[in-house]
Amino acid sequence: MIVIYGRADDPPIARLLDAVRDVMLEHVLLDQRELEHSDMVVDFSSPARRGRIVFAGADVPLETVDAIYARPLGLPARWRDPLVRVRAQAVHDAVLEWLEVAPTLVVNRPSSMDSNSSKPWQTQLIAASGFLVPETLVTSDPDEVRDFLARHGRLIFKSVSGVRSIVQELDASFHGRLDRVKALPTQFQAYVSGVDVRVHVVGDWTFAAEVRSSVIDYRYAARAGAEVGLEDIQIPDAVRDRCTALARRLDLVFCGIDLRRRPDGEYVCFEVNPMPAYSYYEAETGQPISRALVSLLSGKRGR
Repeated sequence: MIVIYGRADDPPIARLLDAVRDVMLEHVLLDQRELEHSDMVVDFSSPARRGRIVFAGADVPLETVDAIYARPLGLPARWRDPLVRVRAQAVHDAVLEWLEVAPTLVVNRPSSMDSNSSKPWQTQLIAASGFLVPETLVTSDPDEVRDFLARHGRLIFKSVSGVRSIVQELDASFHGRLDRVKALPTQFQAYVSGVDVRVHVVGDWTFAAEVRSSVIDYRYAARAGAEVGLEDIQIPDAVRDRCTALARRLDLVFCGIDLRRRPDGEYVCFEVNPMPAYSYYEAETGQPISRALVSLLSGKRGR
C-alpha cells in the first residue's frame, strides 16, 4: 500500500497519481482538502507505529503501508468554522509526526527538508559535498553590500529562508533602496554566468534538464514577457554522482538540484529543493520522473 499525502489539484500529485494508476499499484490519497473528515490514531510507543488513518471513507491500518510520498502544501482557507480548522490542523500535524517516525520509506521526511529553511546553512552543506558554490554574503548592512558589489561587479539576491522568493540581479534600480536591508537580512551572491541545469534525483536515478532563458529567475519568465526552453540532457558522470551524494547527505530520496554550467564547463550549485514541482520539467522534457517515483515507492532504487 502506497500513501500519498498532498492535494489532488497540485500538478506533481496529479502526475504521480496517474503514474500509480498506470501500473495499478495499490494506493490511497490523503487529500489535504478533506482533512476535516479524517481521523488518525498512532501508537508511538510501538516500534511498528501501529494505528490507522480513516480518511474520506478509507480505513488504512498503518502497518499495511509500504511507502509514503508527501508533498504537504498550506491548508485551504475555505474552512470558516474555527473548530473545523483547528481539527484539520490537528490531523495535519499528526500526519507530519507520523511521517517522521513511520518505519517505511518516506519521500521525504519533514526533518530531511530542514536544510531548505536556511539557504546559508544549505549552501555550506552543498560546498561540503564537493560542489562549487557562489561567494555569498548575508547581511543587513548596506555598506557591506556595496563593498561586495564592488568586488564582484554583478550580484543576485534572494531570501535567506525557505520562503519562495524571486531571484533578482542587484542592478542600478536597486542601488537607491539598499537601506531596506537594515530591516531584513538578505542573501547576496556573486553572479555566475552560464546555463541553468535542473537535476532531479529519485533514489539513484537522475534526470537533468538544460534551461535556457534570458531572465535571472526562469520560474518567473512569463512576468517579464520572456520564454523558457527546456531540454533533456546528459550530465557528466562525476556531476551526476555528486548530485546523488548531495541528496544522500541531506537525507533526501527525492529532490531537485539547481545548477549552472559555466562557460568553462564547471558546474556551480545554487540550492536543493526537497519538495520539487517536478511536473513542469516532466511535461516540458518528457523525462519519466513520475514513473521513477513510482518505482522508488515500489522498492526500487534505480541504476
